[in-house]
Amino acid sequence: MANFDLSSYETVEQRHARAIEAYPDLRCEIINHTTADDRANKTWVVEARVYLNAADQSLGLFKASDWAFEVDGAGMANKTSALENASTSALGRALRWALAGSRGPSREEMTKVAKGEPQVTLSFVDYLAKLDELTTAEEIRQLYADAKRVGAPKDVLDKIAAKGKSVK
Repeated sequence: MANFDLSSYETVEQRHARAIEAYPDLRCEIINHTTADDRANKTWVVEARVYLNAADQSLGLFKASDWAFEVDGAGMANKTSALENASTSALGRALRWALAGSRGPSREEMTKVAKGEPQVTLSFVDYLAKLDELTTAEEIRQLYADAKRVGAPKDVLDKIAAKGKSVK
């Protein structure tokens, strides 16, 4: 069992309410980037974008964005609601960044840790942070393959590839 208090983490719903209080015209957008290949692997890939107001949204100027993926059947919530779970995870992270990195992971993410569920949601920021920990070409190749499978943007893939070339 994990050694932390879940009640000390805010839910995505609480984080969203706090963001609306700070930015009454807040806009959130969930974009489903799932491909046919993703679905063949029972995976959902989503991006959440947070705009501080309607004008920023109309101009495409999001304050923060983050991604998540979930696999059908991986953990209790994903037996019936993997897409919704991925959307909530991505939104919680995007709101975190929009609110200047506030209060760490959401309660939903920490509940997975407490239950010992596999952590299948990994933001692209997390991929780059993990990259610094890797030392072998094989580890970096695996990270690249994982990032590519979930639809990481070209700049993330390029950074991973550059680190791989520097290790060879």
